[in-house]
Amino acid sequence: MCDEGPELVTAPATTASAQLLGLLARDLAPDRLTTDRAALAPYATDRSGTRPVGSPLAVVHARRTEDVTVTLRHAHALRVPVVPRGAGTGLSGGASAGEGSLVLDLSGMNRVLELSADDQLAVVEPGVITAELDRAAAAHGLRYTPDPASAALSTIGGNIATNAGGLRCAKYGVTRDSVLGLEAVLADGTVLRTGRRTVKGVTGYDLTALLTGSEGTLAVITSATLRLRPIPVATATLAAYFSSFERAAEASYAIARAGVEPALAELVDGPVLQAIDPALRERGAALLLVQCDGAGAAAEAASVARLLKPLAATVETTTDPAEAEALLAARRLALPALERLGRPLIEDIVVPRSRLAEAASEIRAISVRHDVPVFTIAHAADGNLHPIIVVDPSLPGLPDAAWEAAGEIFALALRLGGTLTGEHGVGVLKRQWVADELGPAAHALQRRLREAFDPRGILNPGKSL
Repeated sequence: MCDEGPELVTAPATTASAQLLGLLARDLAPDRLTTDRAALAPYATDRSGTRPVGSPLAVVHARRTEDVTVTLRHAHALRVPVVPRGAGTGLSGGASAGEGSLVLDLSGMNRVLELSADDQLAVVEPGVITAELDRAAAAHGLRYTPDPASAALSTIGGNIATNAGGLRCAKYGVTRDSVLGLEAVLADGTVLRTGRRTVKGVTGYDLTALLTGSEGTLAVITSATLRLRPIPVATATLAAYFSSFERAAEASYAIARAGVEPALAELVDGPVLQAIDPALRERGAALLLVQCDGAGAAAEAASVARLLKPLAATVETTTDPAEAEALLAARRLALPALERLGRPLIEDIVVPRSRLAEAASEIRAISVRHDVPVFTIAHAADGNLHPIIVVDPSLPGLPDAAWEAAGEIFALALRLGGTLTGEHGVGVLKRQWVADELGPAAHALQRRLREAFDPRGILNPGKSL
């Protein structure tokens, strides 16, 4: 199986590409267009490490909505494919750009346009860094609740494009649950506004939810109206080490059965702990991090501690925010630690919470069967596993054994009643399995929806469906 996944659609003709570059050079400010071959290389892929054939045609560095409308209007007329891009932190190849593709870089659209403490909302451009929005909200006693592990790097637009999850999604939901409305540009350059500024609103079809998670295949997001929430009055954080990942998974499910709804419950297996710091691995074969928040945080944490102590090797609790961040650092450092070991193929499956331990056990068996190292972390409270295969980065492509192991992991998720992705998106890495999950009727309907938004198929071709 080839490394880059399904082949990307390329520009229809060299003459069309040349004509497009001429029009963009004419209609955009001089600093908006990059065509230098060497400067284009970083825009060919994202954090997934997918390696598409060839390199992009050019990069448009958008600064305002008008840059996007001009770019799409010309690309649509000439049928040149366009790949929207934020910070490039995507993990499924959704921003990979092959030969002849025009990259539309939105990271420079990075203004917070409005922050209303009274209405508890923010209006932001897509290039705003997730953690920076959270810090801006904090000055008003609020926070942006989605908390992807890449929050310090990833952009709001990228989070919306993939419907990113994060550490706090157990209680507060994924990105879609915080998006009230969008401004987006359709493939032909038409500006579309969806949603509302109110907490409630059910007029018409929910186009905001449809665009959220569409991976740049339906429209290009140019601003978002986002819901903010009050900072909790208190938090309490627990760290528990276990003798096995399966035992830790069972413990996490016991928390749910007890009726406690933590803000986060994160699982890290022994191999990941070893990669982060061998001293952590010496404490146990798995780490479960749980955080409760709100007025009842201390009481909830005490209940969780009582549940965990008979099952865990050790349990420690803190209500100090600095100590809590130190405990959570092990989870946030997981991916950077694995990237030091090699090239990670970062999977993202979800299974029913009651089958989390079963899934973990079978993933270990798949790893042994194919002789492929698999490192597992999980958002335990919602059954979202990240089994990460790490391969030698010097290899020109992913070994067959790695692809076979990944395929079995995806099949396992579906067999257990789960899904192929909970927060990373499909991109190119999972596209060949999408039809298996959706079924023929839903798959065909989604293709028709895509054609309705983008009849010429220029937006992020080869991705998602």
